[in-house]
Parts: sequence; C-alpha cells; structure tokens
Amino acid sequence: MNAQHKIKSLLDQLNTVIVGKEAQVQDCVACLLAGGHLLIEDVPGVGKTTLAHALSRTFGLQFSRVQFTADLMPSDLTGVSVYERGKEAFVFHPGPVFAQVLLADEINRASPKTQSALLEAMEEKQVSVEGETRALPHPFFVIATQNPHDQLGTFALPESQLDRFLMRISIGYPDRAAERVLLAGADRRDMVDTMLPLLSDEELAELQRQVLAVHTAEPLLNYVQDLIAATRSGRWFLQGLSPRAGIALVRAAKAQALISGRDYVAPDDVQAVLPQTIAHRLVPVSDAGRGAVEQVRAMMDAVPLP
Repeated sequence: MNAQHKIKSLLDQLNTVIVGKEAQVQDCVACLLAGGHLLIEDVPGVGKTTLAHALSRTFGLQFSRVQFTADLMPSDLTGVSVYERGKEAFVFHPGPVFAQVLLADEINRASPKTQSALLEAMEEKQVSVEGETRALPHPFFVIATQNPHDQLGTFALPESQLDRFLMRISIGYPDRAAERVLLAGADRRDMVDTMLPLLSDEELAELQRQVLAVHTAEPLLNYVQDLIAATRSGRWFLQGLSPRAGIALVRAAKAQALISGRDYVAPDDVQAVLPQTIAHRLVPVSDAGRGAVEQVRAMMDAVPLP
C-alpha cells in the first residue's frame, strides 16, 4: 500500500465536504492515524458533526452517534442487561459505545457523571458493566464535539477526561469564498451520505503501524523535552505536561510527518501539532493575558530549535 497516495485520497475526499478547512482536516486525519481521540470545539453550526461523520465514513469504520443531553445516563452509553423470560437469564444489550467510531455530539451538555462513563472506554478500550469487563471493537475512536463553555446548559469537561483526547481543534467560521460554496452547493449532510469508505481495517492498521515506525532522532527528542520542561517551569502555565501528554505529542508529530511524506519527525512536525495537542491540557498563568492556544504559541517561540 502506498501510504502517501492513500492519505492524499483521504484528505481530498474530506476536503470536498469540509471546504476551506484543509489544516483542520489534516489535524483530524493525523489524530486518527495516531490512534488518538479527537475533540472538536466550536460554536453550533460550523460543521463539527458533519466533519466527525465524514471522518468515520471516509475511514470505513462502524459508526455510532450519541446526542449528549442533561438526562443521558451512563447506561445509555455502555448498555444494560435485561431479563429475557425465554432464556431465563439476563442478556446484555450493548450500548452505542460498542462501535469503532463513537460520535459524542455536544459532549459537554451531559452531566459529569455521564461524561466520566467514557473515561475507561477511551483509555482502556473496554467498559465494565455490572461487574463484567467487555472489550470494545478495534480500532476504537471517540470523536467528541462540544460547544463553548459560556453557552447555556453546558458542563465543562474535567481535566482527567480532557487529557484522554489526543487533540482538540476548532473549526472556525469559513472565509468568504468557502461560505459561497456552502451557500450555493449541495447540502453537506447529503454529501456525507454518498461518501465511499477509502480504507479497510487492515489498511488503517498498516497506516497506524507506519506512524509508529516513523523515526525520532535524539535532537528531536531533546526539543520535545525542552518544550515539556517549559510547560513545567511556572512561567507559562499553572501546571506542566504529564509524561502521557509528552508521549501523545510525539505520536501526533509522527502522524504529521507521515502525512507530509517523511519517515522521520522534523521540528516543523512538532510545531504543527503542538497547540492542538497540548493546549487543552494546560491552564495559563493568571497574568498571561491570553488563552491557552496563544500561550502555547508564545512558549513555542521562546524555546530554541535544535
């Protein structure tokens, strides 16, 4: 399988539906190739759900969608055992989490109790229901969307759950040319329904193996450690990155390198994915005067390249 040709076909198909957002689409593909979970945060109506649905269709994965609401219970996600008289036994009915791609739509509209039900699934790729552990399908991706925290009826995701997402991206408003295409063109949801799967499970697994095989040189790892140390210095953020976050950064940079056609990670790859990979895990110091993404970029500019 030619990885470059396959990845280009993935990006091209996604960009026919999500117009004018090539950088965000590439981030999504890098996240899924790296085996991570994706959080899409933005105001309603900019295409978050459409992008998540298009990703699952293009990657050819079994898809399940849950609309998170305030009354959603954990068992609505994981499933429940029901007594069946004919079998004279309790039979487990799996919930929507038993899918290769789970779209958790507007995840921050559910209560913290329901949000926490995803923690084990996202980290361990399994769920425990009524004392029994059940494995989830492979691969298993969570693509979650959330609205800004200042909107009514939202609950901020806890830090422990934010840390489970490899990347957080924001789509943003389209530019004038892209919006003209949206206004004059076909309905995006109808276009998603006609998309063809471009990967088999075996091809996706092979691409993920190629991501892991991308080389990271010693100077590059020194640069990553310098960035991690900067987050822990107390100058930029209240608390620094964990080792798990550092591993996530390297994985995302490897996926970015593969998409760029290289078998080694360059500093540009690290910088390209740094804000999306670590900003949601960090809180700027009180006198920063800027958001987490802007603070990450300022810190990145202050850390010398190898």
